[in-house]
Amino acid sequence: MKKKSKKLLLWLFVLTFVLTGIAGCGTKQKDDQEAASTEIAGAISGVDDIVGKKIGVQLGTTGDIYVSDYENDGSGTTVERYNKGADAVQALKQGKIDCVVIDEQPALAFVEENPGLKILDEEFTLEEYAIVIAKGNDDLLEKVNTALEELRSEGTLDRITKNYIGTDAEKGNYPYEPQDVSRGNGTLTMGTNAEFPPYEYYENNEIVGIDADIMQAIADKLGMELKIEDMAFDSIIPAVSTGKIDVGAAGFTVTEERKKNVNFTDTYATSKQVIIVRDGNAVTAKSSFGEKFYQNFIQDNRYAYMLKGLGNTLIITIFAVMIGIVLGFLIAIVRTSHDRNGGLGILNAVCKAYLTIIRGTPVMIQLLIIYYVIFQSINTGKIVVAVIAFGLNSAAYVAEIVRSGIMAVDIGQFEAGRSLGLNYRQTMTTIILPQAVKNILPALCNEFISLLKETSISGYIGLMDLTKGGDIIRSVTYEAFMPLIAVAVIYLLMVVGLSKAVGVLERKLRNNER
Repeated sequence: MKKKSKKLLLWLFVLTFVLTGIAGCGTKQKDDQEAASTEIAGAISGVDDIVGKKIGVQLGTTGDIYVSDYENDGSGTTVERYNKGADAVQALKQGKIDCVVIDEQPALAFVEENPGLKILDEEFTLEEYAIVIAKGNDDLLEKVNTALEELRSEGTLDRITKNYIGTDAEKGNYPYEPQDVSRGNGTLTMGTNAEFPPYEYYENNEIVGIDADIMQAIADKLGMELKIEDMAFDSIIPAVSTGKIDVGAAGFTVTEERKKNVNFTDTYATSKQVIIVRDGNAVTAKSSFGEKFYQNFIQDNRYAYMLKGLGNTLIITIFAVMIGIVLGFLIAIVRTSHDRNGGLGILNAVCKAYLTIIRGTPVMIQLLIIYYVIFQSINTGKIVVAVIAFGLNSAAYVAEIVRSGIMAVDIGQFEAGRSLGLNYRQTMTTIILPQAVKNILPALCNEFISLLKETSISGYIGLMDLTKGGDIIRSVTYEAFMPLIAVAVIYLLMVVGLSKAVGVLERKLRNNER
């Protein structure tokens, strides 16, 4: 066992060094791509030049809305939509797209961290930001508008903005501190997409920025406790509409299309959409492996994002496995009882319908339906929602695995048990199921491994899992390779560990047969 463990560690070290070498080659390839595409990037000097090009945008943003018009005008323009603005910028750096259309302030932050990029002088369009509130919630809309007007007249809004995007002498000198007020009016839950600096981003494991400070100031005025939830940008409006959160603040531009689904407060900021392109004249300094490692994981304790996400991933997986096993075995017993005895007709029909629905729809859709539809009016923790969603999904596959294991046991075993005077339940629990479990253990292991990896989509409901932790690091450092590889290695280690544990269990079960 010790030799095998040493071998496994050796292979993991080899894998790490190989991937590091690939990273170096990837950097060189990226540089070659940037050099080769300088001519294309240089051809984009204004808004008119993006026609016929590949344009990157963040899904659901104002930039996405406006550039969509170019897709259908016959000009050959292609729009690539990304879940994060940082992903679009990364694609631009790698030469996969020709430009990125995004809000000015995030663009400035992206360009500051990526010297090989630049912002065109010509703006794409002007826009105004407002806070999103659900239709019908007129009382909250009026209160927030009143608070915004007071903050504007007091100069608080201006000071908050200066603290982040003012002059060099102003930046950092006007931090907003929560007021010492009574907060007996409940909790104000704000949904945001914390990958949009300087309006919302992570710093020292907390969500900060202009929108976060403004919402804190509003909560102070309303006598409420502020709670901020990070989620995908295109999930914020559905979350507001279904009552999962009270307000949405993530640099939302007021548009007629959005006003059909939600209400907007008075505007609190004016910005513009700009175009980011590659800068062929820029000279970029290369960072060493150690520098990149420090920047991605050590600086500002960024590894904590992954640790927190790993903890949530393990919690979701463990409890979802429990639900999957218990419910899966029950469904399998109902199905086999009906197949052999012809009874439990109604229960069997319900189980068949359940299996058809769960196995016939993607787990991500099931997660979103459970969170936004089934638990629409129930204030349930996101971890609980994820456990239920993944547990119900796993149960459908466990049920069929167990049923196949039971049906694989020779019918003579069942008949022998009945001839000894055992009833159906006793025969099933003492003779059939023990044999079936031994047969299906490898298949069950594969199902649990799949479940562990499927939890990586938990971020779609704003839950911090391991993958989301890596995404947050990517959004801060704009480095794709190291966070993604780190997440992949952690998943790999967990899967290898689980496989080893199941192998030990299999050997013990075989030893009991001797």
